Amino acid sequence: MEMTTETTPTEEPHVHGPDCDHDHDHEEPKEKIDQLVIITDVGPCRKHIKVTIQRKDVDAKFDEKYKELVGDSQIPGFRPGKAPRKIVVRKFQKDVHDQVKAQLLFASLEQLADDHDVAPLSPPNLNPSALVIPEKGEFVYEFEVEVRPSFDLPDYRGLKIKRPVKVYSDDEVSKEEKRILSNFGQLVPKEGAAEAGDFVTVDMTTKLGDEVIGTLKESTLRIDETVTFKDGIAPKFADKVVGAKSGESRTIDIQMTQAAGAERLRGQTVQAILEIKEVKTVKLPDLTEEFIAEKLKSTSLEQFREKVRVTLERRLEYRQRQSAREQILTFITSASTWDLPHDLLQRQARKALGRRVMEMREAGMGEEEINARRRLLERDVLNSTAASLKEHFVLQKLAEVEKIEVDDDEINDEIDDIAEQTGESPRKVRAQLEREDMVDTLAAQIIERKALDLILEHAQYEDVPLDAESGLGSVEAQAASDQINDSTAAPADAPPAEGV
Repeated sequence: MEMTTETTPTEEPHVHGPDCDHDHDHEEPKEKIDQLVIITDVGPCRKHIKVTIQRKDVDAKFDEKYKELVGDSQIPGFRPGKAPRKIVVRKFQKDVHDQVKAQLLFASLEQLADDHDVAPLSPPNLNPSALVIPEKGEFVYEFEVEVRPSFDLPDYRGLKIKRPVKVYSDDEVSKEEKRILSNFGQLVPKEGAAEAGDFVTVDMTTKLGDEVIGTLKESTLRIDETVTFKDGIAPKFADKVVGAKSGESRTIDIQMTQAAGAERLRGQTVQAILEIKEVKTVKLPDLTEEFIAEKLKSTSLEQFREKVRVTLERRLEYRQRQSAREQILTFITSASTWDLPHDLLQRQARKALGRRVMEMREAGMGEEEINARRRLLERDVLNSTAASLKEHFVLQKLAEVEKIEVDDDEINDEIDDIAEQTGESPRKVRAQLEREDMVDTLAAQIIERKALDLILEHAQYEDVPLDAESGLGSVEAQAASDQINDSTAAPADAPPAEGV
């Protein structure tokens, strides 16, 4: 528990907003309110704050307001500005009470933020209209507020980090080229057994025990190592389906996620019976000059292949940074354990996943792969959000210590990079970010990256081979028939979170 003692009035320079261009040296000092603040921990990332404003400051504010009214008042029967104070008080008492309360509350909260290390994550549960200034005695108000966790940063310079490295072979570049070209290809029937990367058209029946919980007709699935449905993950999909032929059946396991509509299915492993109707393969498009220019946005095949190599390198950098973040987070949080409240995790799930999606887009991943990876994160959305938020808090605190900031030009450059990776115009990307309320999230992401860069700049590296990454695919279908549950939706009565 933290407790302050009664403050004494002191002078403090006025703090301007970012758009103010006045000379700070010529500002009038701001007189502080004489207030007592008691701050108590009442749960993970939650504080109870009680503020007592001394009566002399309350009376001074009332006197100031009534003097203004006496001088400006026009009351019948009296000359302008000559009405007795008690008549002015009686006539304007309610309005003055509300004005003084608002001014005192604003000044008090501003001083509270300046004097105490309280970083709110959401607006406090404070209802000004319910507060009353008593006729005698101190003005007391109290509230609870969600705050950033408190922890110490250990020495983060010179950390020892394992860095996954890889040199991409011509075969791997060629495989990535085919993956990109397959987006423009044509599915054609294939004779013989299915192979990895082929497609199967299936009728699918999903069961929990003997109960049928979902059916699909004529659904086309790509044979990847892992296939993600809207409400479930099918690991080892390729192991079960490679070698299948038309007319055969296969049984796969699907791990139902928090997106499953029926609560009883969430976390369950169910079985899906696939009746193979047809095996198909992708006929790649002809690489004409027109196709290369219009679809691949390249001047030549050589330039396209160079773009592929650049994309693979960006993905490698993404995995290196993710690995470094995990190691840094483990190191920093091992010194102090702190919990995050369940409702905060629920409210922040969407933004946390949104940050991950933006990072993947910047790494050059296609929308299908991003969609599949997002569903993997949603499989245990609260744990993945907790990890993301802890990382966010650690990097934000480091940025504050190192005075790392972001400006509009950096945000615009970031939007240009996303636009280049996605093939959209910067204006369209910005509009989408604004529509999804993600511009502030993008700014926070840039600050976090700069903080991470600072750690990596002073790190000691040990290069290790990059682990092989299994293929990921996604399908816009559900394993179960129930309506999808949005596992990232905040509770309906939750306040908006700020700065996360």
